[in-house]
Amino acid sequence: MTLDETRNQGVQEHVEQHATQSEEQILADIARRQQESWPASVPREVTYELGEIPLSDYVRERARLTPDAIAIVFYGYEMTFADLDRQSDQVAAYLLANGLVGGDRVAVMMQNCPQFIAAFYGILKAGGVHVPVNPMFQEAELIYELEDSGAEIMFALDSVAGLVAKVQDRTPLRMVVTTSIDEFVPDEPSMPLPAGFTDAVPPVHGMGRWADVLATPLPESWPKIDLDALAALNYTGGTTGMPKGCEHTQRHMLYTAAASKSSRFFGENENSATVSFLPVFWIAGENVGVLNPVYSGTTCVLLTRWDPLAVLTGIDRYNVGVTIGTVDNYIELMEHPRFGDFDLSSVTAPMAMSFVTKMGPEFRDRWRDLVGGQSVLHEAAYGMTETHTSDSFVHGFQDGNYDLNQRPVFCGLPMPGTAFKIADFETGAALPVGAEGEICVKTPSLLTSYWNKPEATAAALRNGWLHTGDIGQIGEDGCLHFLGRSKEMLKVNGMSVFPSEIEVLLSKHPDIEAAAVIGTPDPKRGEMPVAFLLLADGATADPEAIRAWCKENMATYKVPLIEIVDKMPLTDTGKIKKHVLAERYNAPA
Repeated sequence: MTLDETRNQGVQEHVEQHATQSEEQILADIARRQQESWPASVPREVTYELGEIPLSDYVRERARLTPDAIAIVFYGYEMTFADLDRQSDQVAAYLLANGLVGGDRVAVMMQNCPQFIAAFYGILKAGGVHVPVNPMFQEAELIYELEDSGAEIMFALDSVAGLVAKVQDRTPLRMVVTTSIDEFVPDEPSMPLPAGFTDAVPPVHGMGRWADVLATPLPESWPKIDLDALAALNYTGGTTGMPKGCEHTQRHMLYTAAASKSSRFFGENENSATVSFLPVFWIAGENVGVLNPVYSGTTCVLLTRWDPLAVLTGIDRYNVGVTIGTVDNYIELMEHPRFGDFDLSSVTAPMAMSFVTKMGPEFRDRWRDLVGGQSVLHEAAYGMTETHTSDSFVHGFQDGNYDLNQRPVFCGLPMPGTAFKIADFETGAALPVGAEGEICVKTPSLLTSYWNKPEATAAALRNGWLHTGDIGQIGEDGCLHFLGRSKEMLKVNGMSVFPSEIEVLLSKHPDIEAAAVIGTPDPKRGEMPVAFLLLADGATADPEAIRAWCKENMATYKVPLIEIVDKMPLTDTGKIKKHVLAERYNAPA
């Protein structure tokens, strides 16, 4: 019997012995194990740096306490906390002067840039609801999110303003403010700029400009902000239909930031600067590049996109302690011809995400040999948009590669104040330690509901627990193991792609009668969506024409390979047998 078979047999015996436990007993057992495994260096409770006040008030406090400290570095432009407070005040004033009332949604369609950060906090200060919009969206995706959110005001980059203008009359948008990506970049940047970064894009006639925002007089008084009022709609894909808006409050954001710091998610050095190229319109990028600097009073070196030379330069120049990227990003750094030209000894909290290449001891050892023993590469742990994404921590589990020698993917312990359980997919009953089932999360940062989707909310939120649809296991040490993504979700270049969303978009094509999307392994992207299409009677569209249509109506990373079929394999109840399509597609030639 192999070691793995022996372990599985032991787990099965434990599960059978505890099969009659109540949920209360199971949760108590898990909590006891977690307390016994808790690293000594990690506090067991969350404390709040400046109190339980809105993060929009944290901006004002940071500006009062450390006005000249740097919040954001952007290719040499240094936005101080005083700058951020002033610009976000003027964003708020602009919104209020243009009719925004509490609860109104405001869309922000930007890549990483200081204006995004100022817009985010300005919206919160005005009592509005921040709606980040993916700047890679194409026409159909943009219309959907604007219609669904009901956003009437948008801040956008010049690079997407033409697309916004094209769809505006089909959405609730009544006004748009635009800005250039390089509006604040100095003439002599402190790090390399991405290719095409400074290519001029002419403003769209009739749209406001960022200069208009910064010239807005401040009001005599500000709205009172409620920590528990709706503050953001963060859209996430799903296994059924189009993306859903996750309702988040400032309390959710505040807890996320506080728990991340309390759990040493950003390392032991409380004053460490961070370098991040994660898109701030993703909730993970929001946590790292938007919330953390203001909450902790530290600096984020913000990049618009991944660029190894810019990352190396930023670490060296700004004494960065925290880095986050994919395992492949770290490999590219280590293999960069100029790696040895930069001092990376400040990096004490390098976090990795296993998307295409998976984390392993060999990468940790290689990184430590090159950077130093103080720099231990580790996984960034478990989370999702519904929970504001930072649900667990792995700090304190690296000795002897404990985390990497466990059943993958090791996600560690829940953040202080958060809880995990494993439930039976069919009955929803709690399962004992060692059993495999559905990961469920209870956390102070749990979404209030899905925007305007009561049925989806009721299905996902049950008795205060989020039923994630992900497959997992809680080990004997109380740590969570992620065993598989939601049933159909794909990861394409690290991006979450839901087949059902692509199917819905394809259904809008006049020549397509039915669509079924599966994933197939791809050595460069990790996975690639493949769409099997049944054409309508008399339709003549070919695969290349359909792919061209897809490129106009969905983000590039979602565009699938196209397979035209004469008929779909169906179950007795009329559902498409996707497993049959996958077997056919992936069968050896």
